[in-house]
Amino acid sequence: MSTVQPKSQPESQPHPDPAVGGLAEDDREAVRRQLGRPPRGAVGVAHRCPCGRPDVVATAPRLEDGTPFPTTFYLTCPRAASLVGTLEASGLMREMAGRLEGDDELATSYRAAHTDYLARRGELEAHLGEVPEIAGVSAGGMPERVKCLHALLGHALAAGPGTNPLGDEVREALGQWWAEGPCA
Repeated sequence: MSTVQPKSQPESQPHPDPAVGGLAEDDREAVRRQLGRPPRGAVGVAHRCPCGRPDVVATAPRLEDGTPFPTTFYLTCPRAASLVGTLEASGLMREMAGRLEGDDELATSYRAAHTDYLARRGELEAHLGEVPEIAGVSAGGMPERVKCLHALLGHALAAGPGTNPLGDEVREALGQWWAEGPCA
């Protein structure tokens, strides 16, 4: 298998704009291959891996069938998702939760990540309509708990470094998940 060298740091597109037309057909197909099913509610690519493929999509706060969907930044790369699953199984969420309780600076930064997540969803809602059922609900357990490292990584990748401290830690722990080449 060939090794892909990153062009630079993975690109963030922190403000996906659904009014631009959603996913391009080649991106939609790449995400379909990654997930093994058509993407639900995807309105744009929120982050691309250095290989050029989407690895996080921005998702509408309400799916086509009417279901409220609070996960605005959905991790699609199967390699990254598998590695994150391994981190979750290792007890990393418990360790992070413990640090969150005892570190006021970390807790403050994590609450700021929650606020950022809601603001970014609000940008989508400005185009797609409000979803009162998920008002104030972000993802991954924010702002008080650590429940899903996939969601925290999706936010960290979409928003860029320094926005979600625990998501940044997950990104760092993964290493170069893209190094083996495109996942789809």
